[in-house]
Amino acid sequence: MPSPSSSSALGIALALVLTGPACAAPPLESTSEADEQEEARPESDRRRVSPRTPVPPIHAPQSPVFVTANPLGARDMISPVTTLSGDALTVRGAQSLGETLNGLPGVSTTSYGPMVGRPIIRGMDGDRIRILQNGVAALDASSLSFDHAVPQDPLSIERIEIVRGPAALLYGGNAIGGVVNTIDNRIPRSAIDGVTGVTDINVTSGNRARAAAAQIEAGNGRLNFHADVFTRKSGELRIPGFARSSELRRTDPASLAHPYGTLPNSDGQWSGGSFGGSVTWADGYAGLAYNGYTSQYGSVAEQRVRLRMRQNRLAWASEFRNLNGLFSRVKLDIAATDYLHREVDNGREHGVFQNRGFDGRLEARHRRIGPFDGAIGVQFGQYTFSTTGDHAMVPTTRTTQIALFALEEWQATDRLKMSVGGRLERATLAPTAANATTDKRFSGAKGRAFTNTSMSLGGLYQLAPAWSIATSLAYSERAPTFYEVYADGPHDATGQYLRGNANAKKEKSISADLALRFAHGTDRGSIGVFYNRFSNYLAEYNTGSRVGEAPGHSHDHDHAHGGHGQRHDHDHADGCDHAHHSLAEAEYRGVRAEFYGLEASASKRIFARGPHHVDVDLSADYTRARNADTGEPLPRISPLRLTLGAAYGHGAFGARATVVHARGQSRVPQNDTISAGYTTVGVALTYRFRVGSTQWLAYLRGDNLTNQTVRYASSVVRNVAPQMGRSATLGLRTTF
Repeated sequence: MPSPSSSSALGIALALVLTGPACAAPPLESTSEADEQEEARPESDRRRVSPRTPVPPIHAPQSPVFVTANPLGARDMISPVTTLSGDALTVRGAQSLGETLNGLPGVSTTSYGPMVGRPIIRGMDGDRIRILQNGVAALDASSLSFDHAVPQDPLSIERIEIVRGPAALLYGGNAIGGVVNTIDNRIPRSAIDGVTGVTDINVTSGNRARAAAAQIEAGNGRLNFHADVFTRKSGELRIPGFARSSELRRTDPASLAHPYGTLPNSDGQWSGGSFGGSVTWADGYAGLAYNGYTSQYGSVAEQRVRLRMRQNRLAWASEFRNLNGLFSRVKLDIAATDYLHREVDNGREHGVFQNRGFDGRLEARHRRIGPFDGAIGVQFGQYTFSTTGDHAMVPTTRTTQIALFALEEWQATDRLKMSVGGRLERATLAPTAANATTDKRFSGAKGRAFTNTSMSLGGLYQLAPAWSIATSLAYSERAPTFYEVYADGPHDATGQYLRGNANAKKEKSISADLALRFAHGTDRGSIGVFYNRFSNYLAEYNTGSRVGEAPGHSHDHDHAHGGHGQRHDHDHADGCDHAHHSLAEAEYRGVRAEFYGLEASASKRIFARGPHHVDVDLSADYTRARNADTGEPLPRISPLRLTLGAAYGHGAFGARATVVHARGQSRVPQNDTISAGYTTVGVALTYRFRVGSTQWLAYLRGDNLTNQTVRYASSVVRNVAPQMGRSATLGLRTTF
């Protein structure tokens, strides 16, 4: 439980939420919680904002347009939603998607070095978090392994929407933790008249990173074109002290070198670009876009290992509005992806991961039927995932999914709005003979098929003009993934030899959300609690055995993961020589599990005189997760976090200071290690000015100014790879 000091700070935060005028907007980096008072229309119904249009400074959040949480585009969202866009996204942008979002309500990151971070929502990661790109799946390998980056760069993203809670179930059981949808304009959704563009350059001192991006759009009011490019390169990460934790240095003082001041093999570079176009008319659009992404970076747990990644993606998007008949609007999005990455150990390729497939989503909004407004749709997709090389851990497997979903809303009274949603999904896993004939580990792999059902019920009640209460209840089923079923091989990222569960059953859960919200002018606040109970939560468990022990081998992998199992040598059916690794054996097991916690945010304008104003905000989140049978904590759960922020604005100038305190995480499973708490201080300065018809945004951000050693409890390599020390980012963004 929280310490007394942490509890007191949390109590202050919650008191601000619940004391009326003391409430205010959520943290100033984002526009959050769907209690906005403006009508949030679908993205395609809005005029395309030219870069010439004045943009409010960072301390003035803009009203969001939620396209992820609700296909109806309703004004008031029942589920908690956070958006990040505009100047806030520019200034907050980091080198990975997870780090960019880390610290938003309920969101943490996996962190496998500065370039690799996948979002964690409410303690859930991997295949329980659905990462989308413009509403359809972004196929990669990031959910399989912690060292696999998400092939999206914040420089190319216009807006990010994070949906927490049951509303995410419209995207399937593998969105039980939430949905992260990145949105860009690579397929222009509204008419562009003339030529507009954006450039962005920035440098970061903490790893000597240099980044640049450029975008140009042109159109004649009907034919529209978009092109963008980005590139980023960084050196090794500077850290406040030793790379390895004090416990690791104590338990193995002689056989390991102890890097100090920099994190070895944490450098890398990546680049990408896109070209797209569309045809727009008064009642819709249709278009096509191609984008490519390449990167190469080091593994912070293996100083000799480099990863080389590339992704090619072709996307189609279209929407037809003001239709006659039952359906007034129809929207279709499809994307085909070819993803590949290679793992190279000391110049020798020892693993190739490939994911090829497509994902599509068709949504149709129907006209009012009695008191109900609603939408129905179908989501469909198929992808083939393969691993080859000495370290193949799964057979080549084709996964096929097709689902029907529906959402209906009913304005029962002036104060009460109800919603009900459902999804029926069929998922099949089909291992192929591609490597089953040459590798007897996979020769007995059999196909599996699952029928999954998800249902949700929600309500939003207006207690008073400024106060509302939102609640939702959902039941969800998730089919196990191919790696949870078929895995049988070394998983270097976590220092494990991973074994799947061929008889794995569906993961079933019941979840509930309850939130109290306040909104009055610029003052806003929210406090909410959530609860998830799983009857068959599939998790990795160390067996206590080891695979492939070699005399004198340093146990980097084992300590990075936090396990301390006994030595146990295995005969390997694949015939590969694993003697150069010491891997802890782990297997997937289904257990009963519980996740519960709270999220709170509050902000208030405490000073306003002429062009000057000052806002203060407080936020907190806390997740507790455990095995419901044994009471043992689940691994990699972020501890209680408290954030205090203050922002000053004067015309074109903005300034913000933020203090983040994370309590130490001592609730860890057996054979895992605790993580220490930390307190960090950051500042951000922005200045907006014009040169002719061109707008400029200069920004300076300082992170971890007190140079604290930060090891995220959610990071699997926290014992060998701390976060960046003191650092400054200087950037300049231009729009014309």
